[in-house]
Formats: sequence, structure tokens, C-alpha cells
Amino acid sequence: MAHIQLPEGLPGIVGPLTYSPETARPLLLLAETLLRGPNTLTSAEREMIAAHVSYRNECNFCQLSHGAAAAAHLKGNYDLVEQIKINPEGAAVSDKLKALLAVAGKVQQGGKQVTGEDIARARQHGATDKEIHDTVLIAAAFCMYNRYVDGLATFQPLGREAYHAMGEQLAHEGYVRDRFQDGQKAAQA
Repeated sequence: MAHIQLPEGLPGIVGPLTYSPETARPLLLLAETLLRGPNTLTSAEREMIAAHVSYRNECNFCQLSHGAAAAAHLKGNYDLVEQIKINPEGAAVSDKLKALLAVAGKVQQGGKQVTGEDIARARQHGATDKEIHDTVLIAAAFCMYNRYVDGLATFQPLGREAYHAMGEQLAHEGYVRDRFQDGQKAAQA
């Protein structure tokens, strides 16, 4: 049961976004920019960073929804997404992405945990300043999103299957769609 009265049946962040549309819009725009905007990191890579940070924060909704979005970009490769969440160093991804995931993991622990050596490793494997910047911002933003979802004790379906359609929608339609307004209409009906 949520800590405040949120619209019934809306999972994870959808409930609070529907509850507060004035804050929903900038939060959704931030997610759209970070995860789908123009970038040399693919949307799949950025979604994997979000899923990894959310896994480390133990946010069920965010790790499963963004893991499903990453898998949708990867033609259903949930195995890779699980590897990224649990053990990115052992995952079958580029050394650059492994280094960026290490940076994201440090940000999840606390921004001051990121060292010059972490950044040097990322650069050694070809990461640009923009990719390092965006990795840090994705990790920081997802700490906020995770705490928003869990701090309000939102409804979170269990099991990866419950997130497949949501992941497809996020991957192919994005975040800015007025989903929270659709939720508002459903809650008012």
C-alpha cells in the first residue's frame, strides 16, 4: 500500500506522475532526453545503465521496466540485461560500456566515490566526455527516480513478464507521451 493516496492500479512511477502532473512533465522530459535523445551511446546502452543503477538500488519497478526497455532495443535479449544488472564486468558488452557501468555503480554509491582512475579507464576504452557526463547524469537521475518510486511505496508488479509490454512501449514510443494524462483519465473514470 502506497504511503499517500495514489491512483489505484498504476504501477511504479506512473502513480506518482499521475498524482502530480506538474512535476511529471519535467521528469518525463529528463528521462526522454537521457535515454532516447541524440547520443553516441545507444538507447539500449543507456537503458542498461538505468537498469543497472536501479538493480543496485533494489528498485524492482525501475530495474524491471528499464531492463525490459533495454531488452526491447536488443531484440529480446533479457539474458544480457540480467548480466549487466548483476555482473557488468562479466557481460558480453564493450570494454567502454563496462567502464561506464563501473562509473554508474560508483555514482549509485555516492558521487564522491567516482575516482580519476574510473574516468581514466572509461577514456582509455574510448568514452567521450559527453558519454561520461551522460552516464553520471543517468545514474544520478535514476537514484532519484528509484527513491521516488520506493519512497512512496508504489504498487510494483513482480516478475519480468509484467514489464515486457511496458519495455516495448518505452523503447519504441518513449517517455514524453502523455502517459500520465492517460493514467489521470483512467483514475478519474
